[in-house]
Amino acid sequence: MNTKLIAPSMLAADFGNLQRDTEMVNNSDADWFHIDVMDGHFVPNISYGMPVISAIKKHATKPLDVHLMIEQPERYIEEFAKVGADIITVHYESTVHLHRTLRQIKDAGCKAGIVLNITTPINVLEDILPECYMILLMSINPGFGGQKFEEVTYQRIKKLRQMIDAQGLDTRIEIDGGVTDKNIEKLVAAGADTFVAGSHVFKSDDPKDTIAHLKTLANQ
Repeated sequence: MNTKLIAPSMLAADFGNLQRDTEMVNNSDADWFHIDVMDGHFVPNISYGMPVISAIKKHATKPLDVHLMIEQPERYIEEFAKVGADIITVHYESTVHLHRTLRQIKDAGCKAGIVLNITTPINVLEDILPECYMILLMSINPGFGGQKFEEVTYQRIKKLRQMIDAQGLDTRIEIDGGVTDKNIEKLVAAGADTFVAGSHVFKSDDPKDTIAHLKTLANQ
């Protein structure tokens, strides 16, 4: 089984102290920086774009996991790669030519993945799965941090893990939304191996210690 990874979501960081929070993640047990890009169209919220990602990359010593919650992400793949993305995931629901977009991400030098909203069936991935380094399953509705974890996620993880195993792949399963120390062990048991944590980390009294605790629980 893959080593379980923790990816703090920088959307929950203090943007007045972005360098401080970036360096905290550098010095923690976290594995990646999770970067949520929202356009105000695909999701109702607007987050940040290339200048902020470039600023994080300037100080980051760990990979940038860039999650594009934007319409027609193919328009910007090369730009996100240029400002420092290491992994780029795009929503199944956001692009008409998904296969082409995944190839575009790889051609830009990044690892490619697909994101599924809660109501998008897992079986839509069956034919495209071999093209993916990772599948990100939303465990909340995309667009806002701090939402309640949706319990249906456990069954969705199990279905996806069965599909990945049946095809003999080592595709990672990432979970985004409401991940805490209360549910991470159950998520691992269902078959997930990569975890985005935003509010749970950055709103805690000791974010670095919270990351360490999540990493220990996930890998025990």
